Amino acid sequence: MRPRGVRDLRHQAVYLFGAVCPVGWLPGATSGGRPGAPTDAGVALALPTVSAAAMQAMLDELSQAVSPDAHAVVLMDRAGWHIAKRLAAPANLTPLFLPPDSPELNAIERVWLYLRERFLSHRLWPSYDDILEACCAAWNALLAETGRIRSLCALDWATTVSS
Repeated sequence: MRPRGVRDLRHQAVYLFGAVCPVGWLPGATSGGRPGAPTDAGVALALPTVSAAAMQAMLDELSQAVSPDAHAVVLMDRAGWHIAKRLAAPANLTPLFLPPDSPELNAIERVWLYLRERFLSHRLWPSYDDILEACCAAWNALLAETGRIRSLCALDWATTVSS
């Protein structure tokens, strides 16, 4: 039997948009997952709403983080804000849409579960700013834990492709 969690009837939320790469794609990283490439790269935005505009901001932020000599394939489910017609993927990103109802194929789902289990569930924050701070602290703790993104997100079927 699960213990009862803390309840709050307020309805303020922060939406965490994030992308991770277990083989590293930050500036200066060796692309392609070759030996010596940094691991545990990630980019996130904490936003007040979920929308196509928010997703565009995330894609633009992710594009800036991708190493100049790399091209990233971004796994996404088919959420409405992921498939909006007005989204424009930057030139160094290619979206790869996963089949419907297949969260097990999307590594970022493991990250969200990890953050909820370790940092965000069964907690109550007094204000929106406190929620925002908790989300940012959780994301930063994830990035600071060497090897965690790799352990959560290295998928056997998602291998490096070189041209």
